[in-house]
Amino acid sequence: MRAVIDTNVLIAGLLWHGPPHALLAQVRDGTISLVSSPTLQAELADVLGRSKFDPILAGSHTSRERLLAEMRQLAEVIDPPPLPQPVCHDPDDDHLLALALAAQVELIISGDRDLLTLQQFQGIPILDPVAALIRAGQASK
Repeated sequence: MRAVIDTNVLIAGLLWHGPPHALLAQVRDGTISLVSSPTLQAELADVLGRSKFDPILAGSHTSRERLLAEMRQLAEVIDPPPLPQPVCHDPDDDHLLALALAAQVELIISGDRDLLTLQQFQGIPILDPVAALIRAGQASK
């Protein structure tokens, strides 16, 4: 299953346990194919670069560079054209939708309430990590 995973879910999956972490395990084992963009990769690097994550990284014996390199290796990178018209209040959310559309993914995974409120975009479901795990489990059967 091809999916776009929002930065908030990736950060949670990289730094903590729980449903986002389980989603990344499915990316690592090939059950979910991660699609990203240069913009999302830059956003991930920016957010992961925040000093508030220093203690978590130190405690997990990893580095920002290692996590970012892994995400670059796991992701298919596509640079999508912008949407013809804005859909969301936040242009970053529109970029996520544009990527999902251009990459023809089957799923958008996010923790962002504005995106989750849409429920779907042009037929692509927008799910939180728990619902995405359920769907991925059903798809792998």
